[in-house]
Amino acid sequence: MSRLVVAAVVEGHGEERSAIRTLVTRVWTELLGGEYVEVLKPIRQPRSQLVGRAGLLKAIDLAELKLRAHTSDDRAMILVLFDADEDLPCVLAPQLMEIVQAERSHLDVAVVLANLEFETWFAAAASSLTEFFDLTVTPPAADPEAAGQRKATVLKWMKGEYAETIDQARLTHAMDLQLCRSRSKSFDKLCRELEKRL
Repeated sequence: MSRLVVAAVVEGHGEERSAIRTLVTRVWTELLGGEYVEVLKPIRQPRSQLVGRAGLLKAIDLAELKLRAHTSDDRAMILVLFDADEDLPCVLAPQLMEIVQAERSHLDVAVVLANLEFETWFAAAASSLTEFFDLTVTPPAADPEAAGQRKATVLKWMKGEYAETIDQARLTHAMDLQLCRSRSKSFDKLCRELEKRL
């Protein structure tokens, strides 16, 4: 069965609006060939709470309530997605998953950290976003995570002002997913987590 319902937990206003819905829908249907995915209205929590046991579990409990209120026979999962910032995703994400598995093992949960930021995924797909980006300012790196290309880089590239709540959704809609996946290990992690649910 390639149908899925996702209750997402995010940290930012941009992701909360429509970027996460667009992203998950595109990855599920376009990249992975899934039939249908429904992303419920995301739950927004400060990053400072999501990295702690109590805040993480509270957010997951809220997501579970959303899934229970949603009547569907489709497979359901909770996706916790936020910026790694200065933390290493390969360290922090497993630590948070340990908490989830110990305290909420009955739920299907994935924790994905965008390394370094959500905008780093735009840097990974930069050459497909020239409608929005002027890449003559700073060339996109083959490995933007290692190069430290993040929101500050996107701000330099943008043709005009960068408004998170508007532009995250527009860039997510336009970016080349396969290119992003090939240049970002953390985006590949998101894809692999969704792929497990196919």
